[in-house]
Amino acid sequence: MRHALTILLAFAAGVLLALWWPVHRPTPVVGDHPALATPASVEPADSSAGVALDNWPTQGPTPEQILYAQPRMMREALSGLGPRVPGKPNLYLLAFAGDGGEDVFRNEAEYAAQLFAQRFGASAHSLVLENNPATLTTRPLASWSNLETALEGLGKTMQPEQDILLLYLTSHGDEEHNLLLDMDPLPLDQLGASDLAGILAMHPFKWKVLVVNACYSGGFVPPLRGPGTLVLTAARADRSSFGCGSDSDITYFGRAWLVDALNHTDNFADAFKRASGEISQWERQDKLTPSEPQIDVGSGITTQLALWRKGITPGPAVPFKPALPAASASAATPR
Repeated sequence: MRHALTILLAFAAGVLLALWWPVHRPTPVVGDHPALATPASVEPADSSAGVALDNWPTQGPTPEQILYAQPRMMREALSGLGPRVPGKPNLYLLAFAGDGGEDVFRNEAEYAAQLFAQRFGASAHSLVLENNPATLTTRPLASWSNLETALEGLGKTMQPEQDILLLYLTSHGDEEHNLLLDMDPLPLDQLGASDLAGILAMHPFKWKVLVVNACYSGGFVPPLRGPGTLVLTAARADRSSFGCGSDSDITYFGRAWLVDALNHTDNFADAFKRASGEISQWERQDKLTPSEPQIDVGSGITTQLALWRKGITPGPAVPFKPALPAASASAATPR
């Protein structure tokens, strides 16, 4: 799957870059799914906003420069992790915001890193990969390659018998259970459920919490479930989840699980139960088809998470503020 997508996306990227490069105007994308949409005709960039129509900044590095910088940015991000606290389980959050076309995913990844650092103390470490025009020079891309690099680096840092990986992925999802990875015009491979399972299987993480916040994300449960693994998803395999869109600050699941639940409890499963009930209320109020978030608890992970909680003293609640300005939420936009 990845090989075929790479060839297709590389060809498409070549066409886009050929159009873009002479005048520094990326080809805009239309439709709800940027990776699958048909390019429209090239129009002038909006100079007042400082951003081209597909959200690539008109001032700053080129796409090639961004790709070239990724190995260095990944080294710096991994070296910036705080020292491991000895003598007890540590938790390593890897927040992954896939779609660079909407600020809502970046907001969520940035907040997750802030929440864990401030609320759960020095034994909670955070690494953020995200696609967003505002962070092209400050955060590594949320790409397949960077995900592999991040996991490899974390595998060398963590104590595999004690420490817990928390992978939080947020993006659009499709009915074939793929996550959208998009920072147009960069040729990013898409990430499917079986792809993610294969990547994780290559790394020695005994204890994992895997959170997939996207439409149809319940399709990630079967390939990801296993001993030592807690899997949480924002929807069942054949349902949409809600809360994204250009007018949204944070998704339904992100607000319910991260902001409203984890600010009251350090128990991830209890937070999921609380979040699921809250999401159901919102969906009933908005007359939406229930998303039905999913949970799968593998053997041993409950005990290991309890050991981690014994070693922390949760701090005060961390208020949510969008990482980028956003208009009032349009929470019923399906993903």
